[in-house]
Amino acid sequence: MVLTLRDGRELVADARFIERIEPDASRPMPIKTHVRSPTARKKPYAALIERASALHGVDPNLVYALIQVESGYRADAESPRGARGLMQLMPGTALRYNVGDPFDPVANIDAGTRHLRTLLDEFGTRGALAAYNAGEGPVRHFDGIPPYSETRKYVSRVLDIAAQQLQSP
Repeated sequence: MVLTLRDGRELVADARFIERIEPDASRPMPIKTHVRSPTARKKPYAALIERASALHGVDPNLVYALIQVESGYRADAESPRGARGLMQLMPGTALRYNVGDPFDPVANIDAGTRHLRTLLDEFGTRGALAAYNAGEGPVRHFDGIPPYSETRKYVSRVLDIAAQQLQSP
């Protein structure tokens, strides 16, 4: 289940663990909820992705899409630039989040999702994806998505895949 908060962020939780939802009586607001599609749960590493997404408050569809684009769900993926694992953690990012083995799916997905949460908090969705691809410096320098063809295509591709997952039956 996904709860959309007042500030626009989403909180993901397993519906089995929610007894009731009570609105804030001081500032009434409609509560939007939806249950994740069963097709998302059929994807590789679904339990790890759903858990990390819920823990760090990131839309799992975004994490699924990012992993698909970054590594094609290959836990042993390694880029020419040194990014490793499912979420293609750079060595500095792995160190920042205390990841000993970036090829370990549990550690990689948790750290990658935590990192994405940090980027989302600072840059919003499109900026976070750009920073995930090009680094935080260029996104700050250009005050948004840098004018790099690769980064612009990356952001569009991840968002398109995430949107397709929401539309899947």
